[in-house]
Amino acid sequence: MKLIKSRNAELLDSKKIRAILIDSGRVLSGPITGHWFITPSFFNYVDKEIFYSIDESKISDAFYIAGNYMSEQNLILTEEEEYGHFLEYYKIFFSKLSELKMDEEKIEDVTRDLVFNYNKYKFYDDAMETIQELSENYKLAVVSDAWPSLENVFRQAGLRDYFLSFIISSQKGITKPNELMYKSALDELKVSSEEAIFIDDSIKNCDGANELGIKSFLLCRDLKSYNYNKITCEKYTVVRSLKDIVKIIS
Repeated sequence: MKLIKSRNAELLDSKKIRAILIDSGRVLSGPITGHWFITPSFFNYVDKEIFYSIDESKISDAFYIAGNYMSEQNLILTEEEEYGHFLEYYKIFFSKLSELKMDEEKIEDVTRDLVFNYNKYKFYDDAMETIQELSENYKLAVVSDAWPSLENVFRQAGLRDYFLSFIISSQKGITKPNELMYKSALDELKVSSEEAIFIDDSIKNCDGANELGIKSFLLCRDLKSYNYNKITCEKYTVVRSLKDIVKIIS
């Protein structure tokens, strides 16, 4: 297989760049449990032994069915609304796993842990090390398909103040790659598309930014994904960490 190097970085005039738009999930942070919907205190309320005795396909189906409910809830403006919708999410989820015998109180506890536990995500070391540095020279924006509680996760980690714009899909009623996600950040930062770059772990999301003239970078933290996309992705420079971005634009 022929190695195809992206031309994105070579076409980038770093002197023109004034802003950086950054995805959150799998770019800046990930769930501390390894699963977005298994909360930090999940097994304080759920019998761990029984949970892992259930067939994996049945658990996956339960997550999928509950996820279908959440995917239909486009506009979620506040944490209180987020709690209400995730309460329904977990009611659906646990109804498919009757072996766990989850009562309403326990389901409410899991839901609160998902929404109001602001330590639910762990920020990657390179994110913690570079965000402050980048903010000294560039206007930063989070552009994420997420829910309102994400902003408090950043506050808890001491990172929120480094971002002049914080665009959350549920508060816009749309998700990436809808152009409004990127345009909202550009408008709040008061920069043009030619003055910004975008970093995401999804080619589709990079495509949305690229169509607006925003140079995009595909971040793949997993080595297998990184190696695959380095070979197959012709449109974007593929990087493994934010430190790679710093080297490219500095």
